[in-house]
Amino acid sequence: MPATTALIRSNPSCEVRKQALRLPSIRNEFPDIADRAVKDQMTYRGFLAELLMAECDDRARRRSERRIKAAGFPREKSLRTFDFDANPNIDPATIHTLASCEWIKKGQPLCLIGDSGTGKSHMLIALGTEAAMKGYRVRYTLATKLVNELVEAADEKQLNKTIVRYGRVDLLCIDELGYMELDRHGAGLLFQVLTEREEKNSVAIASNESFGGWTKTFTDPRLCAAIVDRLTFNGTIIETGTDSYRLASTRARAEQTAAG
Repeated sequence: MPATTALIRSNPSCEVRKQALRLPSIRNEFPDIADRAVKDQMTYRGFLAELLMAECDDRARRRSERRIKAAGFPREKSLRTFDFDANPNIDPATIHTLASCEWIKKGQPLCLIGDSGTGKSHMLIALGTEAAMKGYRVRYTLATKLVNELVEAADEKQLNKTIVRYGRVDLLCIDELGYMELDRHGAGLLFQVLTEREEKNSVAIASNESFGGWTKTFTDPRLCAAIVDRLTFNGTIIETGTDSYRLASTRARAEQTAAG
């Protein structure tokens, strides 16, 4: 085994072949794995398995990174950094069940409802990131941005293509739904996207309005009811509460500074 690894290291053609086969992790990890193989007296089969596992693990990591980047999250958020103690309205067990992504596999919706600063966007991004890491195609967007894109697509005769593109991803995360009133045309276009995805691919939304207040966003009562139906059927609804833990944290820091 030692002689074999030394021969491979000293043979330039082996380096060329590793590049031609597009095995960057094997190329980068080979010296360390080879040294470890000699030290641990690995068999040839064990040595090869270590090389291939390094390549597979690194490819999986790079795929996850590409999916997370393609999702378009505005910032990094994870479940690990969420302070469940600061917001007792959010049940950790429920969130960790959602992190398994079984609901995405089933094409079910998720609604995060609560006031600003209660963790809705953090949870939306974190769960979307978990989905991307598990191999699902994810897309994040603000509600107003999505509607504006749909309106522009309709004006440019590209609406069907745009709806199909949004319908194709496994999880569509729509943030800040309910912050601004949508006219009937924009609301109708959003409804088309939701209909395209209904019971096929999941939608997760974050809203600062309870469902009863959505008539301020969707002014047509019948359309509002239809949208609520699309976003709640067989879904999970999490109410994050009304007490902003961001505000509470800011006040606590200010009090500590004043005391100091």
